[in-house]
Amino acid sequence: MKRGFSAADVLTALRVPLAILFPFVTDVAGRLAIVGAVAASDFFDGLLARRFGGTRAGAVLDPIADKLFAAVAFVTVARDTVLHPLEIVGVLLRDLVAGLAFVGTWLRGRPVALPARAGGKWVTALQLMTLVAWILESAFLRPLAWATTAVSCYALWDYAQAAKKVRA
Repeated sequence: MKRGFSAADVLTALRVPLAILFPFVTDVAGRLAIVGAVAASDFFDGLLARRFGGTRAGAVLDPIADKLFAAVAFVTVARDTVLHPLEIVGVLLRDLVAGLAFVGTWLRGRPVALPARAGGKWVTALQLMTLVAWILESAFLRPLAWATTAVSCYALWDYAQAAKKVRA
């Protein structure tokens, strides 16, 4: 893993101001543009990191930027009260547990870095689809929220299995 900051890291870092901006944008086109920019930056930062090699900064910044955007976006959704608070927790379940697990392992002095896995990528895609459904006031909002929750449960199980192998 390289030191320094790369083009992939710049794309990753763009998600931070987009997260800050999201609650203040109220028009459909603006919100869709932000979600599209977040999705594109997430896709292309990974592509660039795989192609040219990742950096330590990117390895730390990428999950933080992802979780920050998801948290801010779904707090914005929660303010709209179209989803039950438990549905919001379900959509963010993977991020909440991952954040707590990181803090717990870091406090114990034994942090474990796991590479992205398919289940986690599906959760991110479903979270973005859920946001789009909310923005468009789609009837698919609640089914997507529950699908995201279900895939989050699978992703957490999958990451736990991977973590067991790393520790063994």
